[in-house]
Amino acid sequence: MVVSELVTNAVKYAPGPVRMELRVNAHAVDVVVWDSDPIMPAARAAGPGRIGRHGLEVVKAVTEDLFIEREPVGKRVAARIALSDPPRSATAHR
Repeated sequence: MVVSELVTNAVKYAPGPVRMELRVNAHAVDVVVWDSDPIMPAARAAGPGRIGRHGLEVVKAVTEDLFIEREPVGKRVAARIALSDPPRSATAHR
């Protein structure tokens, strides 16, 4: 779902090419999507009447971290998906 949301947004809104990488280590999977659109995405405020455009909110809710960085051309969006649940003490601070 994270890959689908990030790649769909990049293809839908970026005027040029899109690149996607998956990086896997013992603790997490990083989904990294680069596109040529310089506009930085932002999650919208909650709106029960809004139909669609909830993708970034959902990605933020199901990932451990979400990084959005401007690049010389376009931007890079990286979402980290934990491969195991964090220790209880870490979840208490969220």
